[in-house]
Amino acid sequence: MLDNPAVLIWSMLFGVFGIGFFTYGKRQGAPIPLIVGITLMIYPYFVSNLILLVCIGIALIALPYFVKL
Repeated sequence: MLDNPAVLIWSMLFGVFGIGFFTYGKRQGAPIPLIVGITLMIYPYFVSNLILLVCIGIALIALPYFVKL
């Protein structure tokens, strides 16, 4: 993973978004942003392909806007 600095930068960016979604979900009691936030913080540890990392991250960030509970 560390052989490509772009992967590290994108992972940190999605981690920051994850912290934001997690905080919002916890304060509002909303389960979807809470789960998305946890997922955004964890999944970069398991994905090392840059294109796959960005695609999954964008899909997760867009998920709460399309799924409402």
